[in-house]
Amino acid sequence: MTDLSKYRNIGIFAHVDAGKTTTTERILKLTGKIHKTGEVHDGESTTDFMEQEAERGITIQSAAVTCEWAGHRLNVIDTPGHVDFTVEVYRSLKVLDGGIGVFCGSGGVEPQSETNWRYANDSEVSRIIFVNKLDRLGADFYRVVEQVKKVLGAKPLVMVLPIGTEDEFVGVVDLLTQKAYVWDDTGLPENFEVQDIPADMADDVEMYRQELIETALEMDEDLLMEYLEEGTEPSIEDIKRCIREGTRTLAFFPTYCGSAFKNKGVQLVLDAVVDYLPSPTEVDPQDLTDEEGNPTGEKAIVSADEPFRALAFKIMDDRFGALTFIRIYSGKINKGDTVLNSATGKTERIGRMVEMQADDKSELTSAQAGDIIAVVGMKNVQTGHTLCDPKHECTLEAMVFPDPVISIAVKPKDKGAVDKMGIAIGKLVAEDPSFQVETDEDSGETILKGMGELHLDIKVDILKRTYGVELEVGAPQVSYRETITSAIEDSYTHKKQSGGSGQYGKIDYRMKPGEPGTGFVFKTSVVGGNVPKEFFPAIEKGFKAMMDEGPLAGFPVLDVEIDVYDGGYHAVDSSAVAFEIAAKGAFRQSMPKAGAQLLEPIMKVDVFSPEDNVGDVIGDLNRRRGMIKDQEPGSSGVRIKADVPLSEMFGYIGHLRTITSGRGQFSMEFSHYMPCPQQIADKVMEEAKERKANK
Repeated sequence: MTDLSKYRNIGIFAHVDAGKTTTTERILKLTGKIHKTGEVHDGESTTDFMEQEAERGITIQSAAVTCEWAGHRLNVIDTPGHVDFTVEVYRSLKVLDGGIGVFCGSGGVEPQSETNWRYANDSEVSRIIFVNKLDRLGADFYRVVEQVKKVLGAKPLVMVLPIGTEDEFVGVVDLLTQKAYVWDDTGLPENFEVQDIPADMADDVEMYRQELIETALEMDEDLLMEYLEEGTEPSIEDIKRCIREGTRTLAFFPTYCGSAFKNKGVQLVLDAVVDYLPSPTEVDPQDLTDEEGNPTGEKAIVSADEPFRALAFKIMDDRFGALTFIRIYSGKINKGDTVLNSATGKTERIGRMVEMQADDKSELTSAQAGDIIAVVGMKNVQTGHTLCDPKHECTLEAMVFPDPVISIAVKPKDKGAVDKMGIAIGKLVAEDPSFQVETDEDSGETILKGMGELHLDIKVDILKRTYGVELEVGAPQVSYRETITSAIEDSYTHKKQSGGSGQYGKIDYRMKPGEPGTGFVFKTSVVGGNVPKEFFPAIEKGFKAMMDEGPLAGFPVLDVEIDVYDGGYHAVDSSAVAFEIAAKGAFRQSMPKAGAQLLEPIMKVDVFSPEDNVGDVIGDLNRRRGMIKDQEPGSSGVRIKADVPLSEMFGYIGHLRTITSGRGQFSMEFSHYMPCPQQIADKVMEEAKERKANK
């Protein structure tokens, strides 16, 4: 078994187009895993192996690869940059110990990198920074370093300086060893020479090196005092030890630069992964929780001698059957072992275990703490489930996924394909927790819900190509919500008399708008026994059931607080059912009186526009009811940040390309819900009425 201190579980994450996948390709080439590098723009990269990824030149799902460098074993996960797939980044960060944040030398810190950086901060993942594409027009390493400080509020520790820029970019100076690495024009990664520092860079190297040493030594008081008072420079080993400590505690982020496409500078990044990113044993162990998700105080210690504990973080369907990706936190596992899924309480036998090379696999007979492997053919395991030793049941801290904001109605073109569609969609839902499906009971339509147009577009494409299910797709629907705007007091009595015992329940209650984000809050302040306590759960159940469909257009209701303060009951005719019906009737009666209002999802939109088109882009966003929040001029254009209602953003990319002659780009993610303007609300309610009438 490999020594755990020689493991590195790392992810590569960044904005769309910063060069994550190309960087992964170069890592595989350098570590001898592949002999010919495939290019993303030719649709031939190793980790983008889905047809949809090769065609669009984007990464959709995170791919795992294992390789070796300098006697260390690296498990690398290449994650998507596109906002519709952030769930992939989130779940990968959950199981990784370190990461490489890739930033584009000309684009700098882009919106998606901010989101991913925030996720990495939440997960407390150590990172090194790689400023890529320094051979591109407008690339500026120093500007990106400033943006990392300003936009991300992070502390970059500059480890190398670029030699030349744009077309003239030839290599980097390693500040620690004070040597220049210069590549020739063949584009081969191994064709470099170690030279002396170019004379015109001596002052910069001196300044940045001093800054590097002082920042690193803040991790060790004694060395720092010695350096500042006596001017004695510590050994490179000591400095590296301090950098490793600072990287592990997120005090700073070692920052490198290069051009992955031109094969320049990637070796130093790999050395940094080995030198500075933590091994599985150096990361704070994961919390164990109870069934409700509260920490129990115990931790999953990373060691092969502990009981077996692993987290299933991704499920992928391929030609060999379902693959369940698991990160093993403690213990070991052998082929043929039986493990317990603590979420379902059922045991599963481990059949085949494989180590992934993107879509190639090599069989394993055993695996241990620190490994990331895939298990073939597990039945009832879903993303976020804990697998453990049946004798030592436990639950690892679960994952939280965002709610979808957009939906489309689909039906198979061929009537006979309904079952086939159901099975295929079931597999996709298992793979991606941010993709949901439901059946509209009245119309029998299948509704797919996701994080954005591209997300759903790709899912429909996968259903067609991978599973052979052709779908008719309706227009995208926005997930509106409903709420109330004013507080009211009201009373409702349910009574029904029909031979034998009747039904009777009376409630007096106050209904008022809740704090944003609180959902449904129910309280009782009944004094005396006017409504016996045993009926409270039934009243709450009745109100809660009505929150799923508001009175305006049938959308879920948000942020309502109900307080039942009085009522009446009948010794014979009152029952839990009677009070539940009373609560439902009360909700229907009072919602319209409490100023029911429609809420729409607002998206955080980030648009990149060439300077000449900024006015047109802003004008267009204003027409879409957007609120412009910020404008940031960059070297090659302007970034405009705005909050825009989702309903106004359908098909935006085509429009943006027209305005900017194809040079504009944008990304968006869900931000919050806001009241809908009356004319829009009227239209949505009208459409809801028509849908009901047509059923």
